[in-house]
Amino acid sequence: MADQPAGLADDRALLGRTSTAERVSDILRGRIADGFFPPGTRLSEDSIGGALGVSRNTLREAFRLLTHERLLVHELNRGVFVRILAVEDVEDIYRTRALVECAVVRGLGAPPYRLQGLASAVAEGDEAAAGNDWKAMGTANIHFHRELVALAGSERTDELMRGVFAELRLAFHVVDDPRRLHEPYLARNHEILQALKAGEREAAESLLETYLADSRRRIVEVYRRRVGEDGTGPSRPAPEPV
Repeated sequence: MADQPAGLADDRALLGRTSTAERVSDILRGRIADGFFPPGTRLSEDSIGGALGVSRNTLREAFRLLTHERLLVHELNRGVFVRILAVEDVEDIYRTRALVECAVVRGLGAPPYRLQGLASAVAEGDEAAAGNDWKAMGTANIHFHRELVALAGSERTDELMRGVFAELRLAFHVVDDPRRLHEPYLARNHEILQALKAGEREAAESLLETYLADSRRRIVEVYRRRVGEDGTGPSRPAPEPV
């Protein structure tokens, strides 16, 4: 924990001369997604504000934006924490994913489809697996699904799902065996990509629907064991400030 503000200071250059709460929230969102701030971590205004060189008011506004996105939670008289999801949250994330992602594939229309981004995400997953980098595998998997959603060509849908995928990463960070969680879905990503390359939209949707249902069952089972139904189980990380 002690090295986190120093590491965060590397992002200070990203703020440039137009430091805003939105840009600060972008940085913190990315750091939360990467696991730099694990679920349950208390975020220190002094440490983070000093590392980024921003005012307390700017940082509080960034915290407010991320609280609205459900990535942070404010606890009265205790501070701001990276949110720990409950099992109900995880299940709702997967319901949303199934509704949106399957609808995107269903509405693709006639082939050919623009699959370069999807193919790049699959290649990224292959590279991560070859290097036994299972955290990177999880990132590649998220990229795959973001590229899948992007096939709809809708900025609103992209923005909606950006928040959903960011929340999903909170669940990934409490799983103690990321290889077991992510590795089985690399082959499924290949199958979905190949179905879309062949113009088999209905087959791709069926594969995706099964994929999401299986993924939901797997992560809910692991998550329930790790943190309990409400996210306050024995494995909850200690709320150390950073």
